[in-house]
Amino acid sequence: MKPPQLDAYERWQQDFSRRTFLQRGFAGIGGMALSQLLGADSSGAVPFLESQGGLHFPARAKRVVHLCMAGGPSHLESFDPKPALVAIDGKPFPESFTAGQQLAQLQGSKLIARGAFTKFQRWGKCGTEISELFPHIGSIADEICVVRSMVTEQINHDPAHAFMNSGSILKGRPSMGSWLLYGLGAETRNLPGYVVMVSRGADADQPISARQWSAGFLPSKFQGVQFQSRGSAVHYVGNPEGVCQSSQRQVIDEIQRLNGMLREERADPEIDTRIAQYEMAFRMQSSVPELTDMSGEPQHILDMYGVKQPGDGSFASNCLLARRMLESGVRFVQLYHRGWDHHGDIGKKMPASAKLTDQPSAALIKDLKQRGLLEDTLVIWGGEFGRTPMGQGSGRDHHIKAFSLWMAGAGIRPGMVHGATDELGYASVKDVVHVRDLHATLLHQFGIDHARFSTKFQGLDYKLTGVEPARAVRAIML
Repeated sequence: MKPPQLDAYERWQQDFSRRTFLQRGFAGIGGMALSQLLGADSSGAVPFLESQGGLHFPARAKRVVHLCMAGGPSHLESFDPKPALVAIDGKPFPESFTAGQQLAQLQGSKLIARGAFTKFQRWGKCGTEISELFPHIGSIADEICVVRSMVTEQINHDPAHAFMNSGSILKGRPSMGSWLLYGLGAETRNLPGYVVMVSRGADADQPISARQWSAGFLPSKFQGVQFQSRGSAVHYVGNPEGVCQSSQRQVIDEIQRLNGMLREERADPEIDTRIAQYEMAFRMQSSVPELTDMSGEPQHILDMYGVKQPGDGSFASNCLLARRMLESGVRFVQLYHRGWDHHGDIGKKMPASAKLTDQPSAALIKDLKQRGLLEDTLVIWGGEFGRTPMGQGSGRDHHIKAFSLWMAGAGIRPGMVHGATDELGYASVKDVVHVRDLHATLLHQFGIDHARFSTKFQGLDYKLTGVEPARAVRAIML
């Protein structure tokens, strides 16, 4: 019996499945293996800056941890003492400061001055004045640089977070963590290069949108990966019941073979992302449980951070896990703590938020330093904006013209205060630092000139610092 005759399309399908597998599938799998031997990621991609000739100048930082105090902590009860404001507490706020200025919910209201409810004291050899709400951060005053002259442009939470992360309020813009991964690549093949964790206080607070760690128009492999604060850090990281590691490896290999064939046919960067992420997911099945198993941490380290139970969802536990991530090669770690939106009852709620974050923040600095990691790890602590020196009931309103943050490590000058606000803490007036300047400074410490670091999208050259003027703040650098 003669075999059935095949038409042209059936013959093409048969040729493709036989010949193309040998011709392209073998080369694709071999190329992935070779790229791993050469140090590239599983998609064979070379970090953008390496492809452009390397860093613009020597780097001081290799990794960064951003401690995000979500909600906007009051600078007037944390890092910016204002005796003149205390002196007029309860009196009308001088109109000369606010005439024609943008306020949030206080717009059009009678403005009454609210002095700080807490006292400040000098800490360390440097004598930096820090609120008594933050005694542990006070104990590391000689290690940190307090910036008292921050300003931003967005007065509501979500766009202010977006502006702090990406330099824009428009959706689809890459976050600063994604920009760093795009430019420099990851230092680990077993964990994501950009990890985000969220903790919260006792009260309900503003949610944190996942767009804050989006890769935007960059390939999605550069976006942040959210780890859960409680339970399994990553959902479904283990094999399904009855599936062994070798079987899982065979499945991944087959999927990668098919993806490699598809990559030969289409110029789509998301195929490279898919290849890289399948490999990453397979490796994370062993690396994540090892990372999150803190049973080997000595008791004195747990006590230093204030960790009662590792993995309990607290900011303290997240800070300790962040240190382990940094040790394991994660380049960018972002820890959000929700609980700083104090429109009311600030005298009770702010001390509660400070108590949850003060000790672990300081412990992270001490721990990094004793392990020799602080010298090339950049630490940033702060919110998305500040609070008004005028009262809003029993709290303070959002404020964009003045707020404080602190930085440490990676070539940042320790034991100093940069910039100043006016005598009532309403506006930054000396050595003003815009959010774009913060981004330029971050990139500078990684050896990147913000003005020369861009990528083309829809015919335009985009930068983290945008098109408005921005500068790296050299006065705070060693």
